[in-house]
Order: sequence, then structure tokens, then C-alpha cells
Amino acid sequence: MKKTTILAVTACLSVFSCSKKEGATAPSADSGKTSLGSIPGPEFSGSSFNSWDPADATTAYNAFNTACYNPTTKLYYSTTLKDNIAAIWTNAIFWDMAMDAYTRTRTSAALTRVNDMYTGGYNQYDHYNWNNTTVWFIYDDMMWWVMSLARANQITGNATYLTTAQAGFDRVWNGSYDATGGGMFWDFNHSGKNSCINFPTVIAAMRLYTITGNSAYLTKAQNIYTWAKANLTNTTTGQVYDNKIGSNPPGGQAYTYNAGTAIGAAYALYKQSGNSAYLSDATRYADYVKNNLCNAQGILPAEGDFNEQGVMKAIFADYIMQLINEGKQTQYLSWIQTNVDTGWANRDASRNLTYRNYAVPCPTGYIQTYEACSLVAFMQLYPGVTFYQNTLYGGTVTGTIPKGNYTLSQLTPYGFVNDWASSAKVPQGWTVTMYKDDNFTGQAWTLPSGDTPHFPNLTPTANDLVTSVKIQ
Repeated sequence: MKKTTILAVTACLSVFSCSKKEGATAPSADSGKTSLGSIPGPEFSGSSFNSWDPADATTAYNAFNTACYNPTTKLYYSTTLKDNIAAIWTNAIFWDMAMDAYTRTRTSAALTRVNDMYTGGYNQYDHYNWNNTTVWFIYDDMMWWVMSLARANQITGNATYLTTAQAGFDRVWNGSYDATGGGMFWDFNHSGKNSCINFPTVIAAMRLYTITGNSAYLTKAQNIYTWAKANLTNTTTGQVYDNKIGSNPPGGQAYTYNAGTAIGAAYALYKQSGNSAYLSDATRYADYVKNNLCNAQGILPAEGDFNEQGVMKAIFADYIMQLINEGKQTQYLSWIQTNVDTGWANRDASRNLTYRNYAVPCPTGYIQTYEACSLVAFMQLYPGVTFYQNTLYGGTVTGTIPKGNYTLSQLTPYGFVNDWASSAKVPQGWTVTMYKDDNFTGQAWTLPSGDTPHFPNLTPTANDLVTSVKIQ
């Protein structure tokens, strides 16, 4: 992993690994602490919630925004002191969190924040002028934004987001890709090829391919993934290395964000191709984190002692939860739930802020935005049922609806409309009972776990007839 300054390259070359840093290191927020906090016991089976339920996702996100968001710049501060803006690449991650919150809730306020953060980046980063080498001084900072811009287009349909993403991708590819040796360099000096540029490039290329159908993006994604798997991972254990410098073996510490983007890259290629080898890669990377980076209770590493590393688990959250929710790899869900249960139990209850180290109480003083974000990200991504206006998952989609019994008035905040739904997606192991009338009356239809693309094909037809729902 790299520092956010070119001056750090020399140090990186000497140790074959780098750390993202803002500047001078402040004292650790848990220095002097000896308590282990609330370590989960045997009751954390993953079959039920303990310290939280999905409704707390809104509480957590609102608290994070109250403490860390700057409504004037429309970007995030670096700390709860609200003094300086967060590092450029991390605001792209916080933008992803805004998109996660919108996907979960489908509220107009959440959509406004998504669009506002594009404006914030536009104003702060020279109108996304990718040729400004003062604003953009390393390739992976650009690529984090390219990934988010492409995703924002997928969510909103805003063509400007796509145009900006494509221009950024081309700029990075033309400057970073090694046509001779393969792979992507992370910095302008071409000092090394890090996971933090290679796997994000695959994800960005696959998003652009999905949007545009341009096969050149797919070819680039396949090319980079093949190189990165061979040069930046252990194909037996699933470890994702931080970097490869010159002809040296891959090295550097294993971090959750590199594993996360490796999962995301492999899953994107699996989703496009149906090739199970990619899915096997994704689960191997996830298994390595679960079995080797966590403590004995399965709690993810703290990562981030007053530096930008605190944001790493927020990146991991997006891709492990995609693997769970879309890839149906539900074997990881109880592990993630244990982490969320533990971290939420250890929040600062007076502010509802969470901490990078889930196993200890959140400090009551100021903390960094980076270290306050990752548990919030996980909470936005917890699985739920989504209903669609049209068959084949087309048209307007509801927010993510957790387990529970919902009358029409209780469904409405999720974007559900009476006599409207035509298809649904249901998480693995869940069951949905739909009712024609309110208050769980009238004709009933039961949907098993998995996807139901055609309500007209149910017997009798359920198309545009559902009013209340039980989700178990």
C-alpha cells in the first residue's frame, strides 16, 4: 500500500511496502487501553441479531454524517474535529457509502447526497481534470474515483458521471499500464505495481463494460486480473499481497482493502462470464481474511492508527457483502454479523459513532472519519428483500427490506407502492409471503429464497397486486 505523497517512494522501495498516511502521526486513540471490550461469545451464531438490527443502519449513517460530513464542501472532514478535508481517495469511498445508503433506502434525501458528493468532488478536485498532476498525484487515487463515478452512473443514469469516469479511466490506463511487463503502476514514477491500482482497475473496467458494452473494457479487465492474480496473490492460500516492485517477489502486509478489491474484481468477471474459477478465486480471498487476518473471535483487524488505513474495512465491506448478497456465498454472513454486533455494542452510545477496532469501546473524544466509517458501511449492506416495478428486475426498485412483517404503510418508506410490484429478489435462506390486501389478508403467495423474475407467472398471478408482506 502506498503513501499519499511522491516523497514516500524512496522509503517504499527500501521496505517493499508502504502505508497511506496523512502526515504526522498522532497518539493512538486506544493507547493505554487494556480492556478487550465486548468480545463475542458462543451466542454469536449469526442466526439472530444481538446488539443491533437493520434499522440501526440509518441511525449509524446519520450519526456518521453529523460528526463527519461538511455540508458546505459536500465532502467529508478528516476527523470529528471538523478541521480538514479527508484525503482525496477516501472521499471516493465515502461516496460509495452514500450510494450504499441510497441503495438501501431509496429515499430522495439519500439520492441528493449522492449527487451532492459528485458536486463536492467537482469543486474540490479541479472539475475532475485528470491532467492536473497536483490534484491527482498518484494513479490509484484517480481509479478509486473512476470506480465510484461509474457506479454513480449505474445508480442514477447521469451521463456526465459516465463521461467523467471514461475520461479518468483512459488517463490512468495510458499512464499506468505496463504494455511490456503487464500490470498497472500505482505512481507516476512507475516505482511499483500495487494491488490498490490493479484490482480497482479491473472493477472499474468491468463497470464500464457493463454500462457501455465496449469489449475493450472487458479485455483490459481480463488482462489485468490475470496479471494481478499471478503476481499479487498466493493462488494456494488466497493471500493478496500489497505490492510487487521490479523483479522482487510480491510483498507488503496483507490488508483487508486489497482482499476486498480482489474479491470484487474476481466476482465481476464471474458475473459476466459464469466461469466458476473466478468465483473460487473470490471465495479464496475471502477465506484468507476470515482465517488469517482476524482474531480468535473472528473480529476483523483494527487497521488504522491515526492514518487513512481506517477506511480499508469500508472497502472490504462493499465487496464481501456483494459476494454474500449477489454471489449467494452466505457462509460468510454470520462472521460479518458477529463483527457488526461487536462493533455496534462498543459504539460511543452518546454519539452513535463506531470505531475501527470493533473489539474495544469507541473513544469518547475526537476520532478520525476514516476509523469511524467501516462499521457504518457494513450496516448499509446487510441483506434484505428488494421488489421491482417491472418483471426481470426492471423499473423502479425498492430499498432493501429486512426481515419483519410489513403493512402497506410500513412498506412505503422503502419505496414500495401498492399494487405495483412485478418481480423480487430474496436472500438465500429467506422466505417472503406476499398478500393481496393490507394487514396480511387476501390471496397469499410464498416466494422461496432466490429470485422471482415474473410475478405474472405465479399461480394465481401476483402481478401488480401485492399490498402487504411478511419476510422471514
